[in-house]
Amino acid sequence: MSTAKNFYREIAPLSSGDSFLVFDRVKDSFDFPVHYHPEFEINFILNGKGVKRVVGDNIEEIDNIELVLIGPNLYHGWELNKCTSKKIHEITIQFHNDLFHETLLSRRIMNPIRDMFNRSIHGILFSKKVAEELTPRLVKLSKLDGIDYFLEITSLLYDLANSRNQRLLSTYTVDYDTFEDYDKMKLVYEYVQKHFADKITLEDVANIASMSIISFNRFIKKRTGKTFVNYINDIRIGYAARWLVEKDMSVSEVAFKSGFNNIANFNRSFKAIKNCTPSQYREDFSGLKRIL
Repeated sequence: MSTAKNFYREIAPLSSGDSFLVFDRVKDSFDFPVHYHPEFEINFILNGKGVKRVVGDNIEEIDNIELVLIGPNLYHGWELNKCTSKKIHEITIQFHNDLFHETLLSRRIMNPIRDMFNRSIHGILFSKKVAEELTPRLVKLSKLDGIDYFLEITSLLYDLANSRNQRLLSTYTVDYDTFEDYDKMKLVYEYVQKHFADKITLEDVANIASMSIISFNRFIKKRTGKTFVNYINDIRIGYAARWLVEKDMSVSEVAFKSGFNNIANFNRSFKAIKNCTPSQYREDFSGLKRIL
């Protein structure tokens, strides 16, 4: 079964050189649509009683605290629903689906994590007790750096994998052949990731995929649900969002560095994708980290 193409495909601000990405913020609403992406995602929510969680074909109202692991390309989202809290604490951890190579995962010590990753195609809800026990460590993540950051998240994954009372959420699973990390789309993705700050023409990328422009237009629309221009803008805005939080750069500097040739176009594209201005986005987020 594969219906994820009907939902928003998020372009995560996570480059090929990164290991993990952590978003840590306190907010009063959820405004991101149900979406999917090829990265693994751990989502922790505190003070969220009444929020509605959507993971595949599972829809539930959550309690005050919860901790969930989402597998690659499984659609998911959280909606405010009946929650009245103005201080919802959300910590999101994303990492590439190939960060832990199969050679590493095949080692006995890593077997619990490998098995958990295999189960995550349904989405995994961890027990309230585990969420409460791990809260202090999750809160500290965005304050760590370097190898300590990498080792602590790996340790968290190991503890989650060995925890009791895990529950699979969705009966829905993903047909991976429909996603862009295969064949020609992978070539396109890698090219755009490398050249997103430059001028990229439709003809250039169609040539990378060894396709005519007409065929490539159909191909990119089928694979991503977007036009080529929108797909490029999604990636550029993904990097821009990351730099707004991570770097001490002006909005105009971020705009030009991410491939936009004028600030008005950047602001318009950013708001269309993120539902807020670049300045508002910078104010809303804290604790974004990366590993190079």
